[in-house]
Amino acid sequence: MTHKRSPDTGQQLEALREKFEAMGQNLDHQLEGFVHTKPIDYWDYIQVDSLLSLQNQRSLLPDEMVFIMYHQINELLFKMILWEIDQVAYEKDLEVDFFSKKLNRISRYFDMLTSSFNIMREGMDMEQYLKFRRTLSPASGFQSAQYRFIEFGSTELINLIDARFRESFKNEKVVDDRFYDKAFEHLYWQAAGKDYSTGDKTYTLKAFELKYKEAFIRFLKQYKTLNLWARFKTLPLSDQKDATLLEAMRHYDYTVNIKWVLSHYHTALHYLNQGKEPLEATGGSDWVKYMHPKYQKRIFFPDLWSEEERANWGQDI
Repeated sequence: MTHKRSPDTGQQLEALREKFEAMGQNLDHQLEGFVHTKPIDYWDYIQVDSLLSLQNQRSLLPDEMVFIMYHQINELLFKMILWEIDQVAYEKDLEVDFFSKKLNRISRYFDMLTSSFNIMREGMDMEQYLKFRRTLSPASGFQSAQYRFIEFGSTELINLIDARFRESFKNEKVVDDRFYDKAFEHLYWQAAGKDYSTGDKTYTLKAFELKYKEAFIRFLKQYKTLNLWARFKTLPLSDQKDATLLEAMRHYDYTVNIKWVLSHYHTALHYLNQGKEPLEATGGSDWVKYMHPKYQKRIFFPDLWSEEERANWGQDI
């Protein structure tokens, strides 16, 4: 059976020719290659077989599979969030509408992450979890590099410094790599694996730094002028006062640094506290003071909150 050429086929071919000529490519060669390609199927496009082969238990306890898949889904959502942050970072002509829509999209991803903790809280047998968690040491959730990139891509570095040392960093100037090394040693999540009185680090923290520190510092340098707050400050002053954008900024900040963090915190409390003294997390962290926002007061956009709101950050939940 032969099909009649659509009236706009010629226009489409011309558009393709212009596209490939701009790339320095020959359209005829591209079309010849297309003749030999096979049809795409869902399972090939989504790489279903590869995706479903990535769950490898360390124990024989069935609910460990829930734990693994849940965290893999989290990492996929983190990748989606970073994809959106990158678009804001590199948008040449950043406008309020585009910025607001991207922030709201990211917040919806974090809403999914927040509500999904019920999957872990209600979806894993307590006895099974307390058994298989011992096979996971010294791994820890704070070793999620993608989440650290999300933080670095959202705000100025000073806002991620441990609250105990933040004031002393306010007058520090970014002169060379020594600043980033010093700042890195005082990031809030160092508290999850470092004794500041001795400087000793847990194996969990040392392994994390060995794997990612160089990439983190490269990212921090790159995003110094590209993070969400830095991009916000490049907008005209009239745009910085736009009510829709300000609401999107505050909603994102609250969603990530209070709602999602506290949902994570209460899930950890459910499994690790059990009405007694908190159990040590798998990485050996002081997870209560590391996770609860009232201790660290992590705020991406502090200038958008009142002094009272900052002082009471995370205390009313």
